[in-house]
Amino acid sequence: MKTSSRLCCSLFILFAALAPVWLQAQKFENLAPTPPMGWNSWNTFAVSINEQLFKETVDIIVASGLKEAGYNYVVVDDGWEAMARDEGGNLVPDPVKFPSGMKALADYVHAKGLKFGIHNCAGKTTCNGFPGGRGHEFQDARLYASWGVDFLKYDWCDHGTADAREIYSTMRDALFAAKRPVLFSLCEWGNNKPWEWAKSVGHIWRTTGDVRDCFNCQGEYDLGWKFILDSQVGLERYAGPDGWNDPDMLEVGNPGLSLGESRAQFSLWCMLAAPLMAGNDLRKMTPEVLAILTNKEAIAIDQDALGKQGSRFMEHPGKNIWVKELAHGDWAVCYLNTGTERMTLPVNWEHFTMMKGRFSIKDIWQKKVLGETDKHYEFALESHEAILLRLTKL
Repeated sequence: MKTSSRLCCSLFILFAALAPVWLQAQKFENLAPTPPMGWNSWNTFAVSINEQLFKETVDIIVASGLKEAGYNYVVVDDGWEAMARDEGGNLVPDPVKFPSGMKALADYVHAKGLKFGIHNCAGKTTCNGFPGGRGHEFQDARLYASWGVDFLKYDWCDHGTADAREIYSTMRDALFAAKRPVLFSLCEWGNNKPWEWAKSVGHIWRTTGDVRDCFNCQGEYDLGWKFILDSQVGLERYAGPDGWNDPDMLEVGNPGLSLGESRAQFSLWCMLAAPLMAGNDLRKMTPEVLAILTNKEAIAIDQDALGKQGSRFMEHPGKNIWVKELAHGDWAVCYLNTGTERMTLPVNWEHFTMMKGRFSIKDIWQKKVLGETDKHYEFALESHEAILLRLTKL
């Protein structure tokens, strides 16, 4: 008994000593029960960002109805930093671009009822040569907490031989130790199959390289949104509440896409249960682009409480069909014309054998109830355009 008691006592002391480590080895829970929504500076502005531009964007998000529609994270991407840390090893905002500092900027964002996001990198430097987080994770996390950061996008440049899971887990632990809930966005481009391990590390994880405002182009690193869409096939089983596949940001409203292509990307990103991070210049946003970004019924498909990512149901020459199971027995269906010509798409609901019973059909973009699934339909679609349907259980 004495030996047993001593052993129990020793184990208790050991567990107590290790408890802080265990407590740090976790992410903040319930920050992303549905995919996060917001705006990020990168797609339009790259490193050409500044305090005034950011404040103007925040004001537009509030005044335009984007905030009301759910866009609540406002993220400063790469380019906000000075080129070197200070004498204490702390990150420093560029004094010309952000003269008031990041704490003041976060306060401005919070005063508008929004959340503040920031960018850094898991390597020694960011993708544009600014100081990265490698070796400074706990120091940086404490600094972010002091500034009031709510969202951290963590990139993957200049990482050397680092192990992705290990280095991102270190930043996760650092954020948790800093005691301010931060939504953690892993931006390692899908190189290390993060969908297989990142659920315990972050809240969203990139699955591909960077998106561009083109339909199906493929550069060395930048990719058209249709190319990215195709690469999401099979990843749906890894997504769910508090852990989402991230096919990168929206190019809706950017000059390389037609209005139809913008509407189609938004439709498919909603089907993917993807984070909806706008990336356009809100100061130049047209009413038509705003109508896409704020379509409540499309957003409801993305933010559906069941928390399922959609999947590709069928791929034929010139067309894709995607389906997404929704709460309360409903479904979403999206047809995409991938060809270069206008086409007519016949729909036979009997082919959708996973959908049991009868449904009412609503065209989300036309905002029109079309009828029920006891009839066959035909839809005319222009090149690179999509029709997004919600099927409501009867």
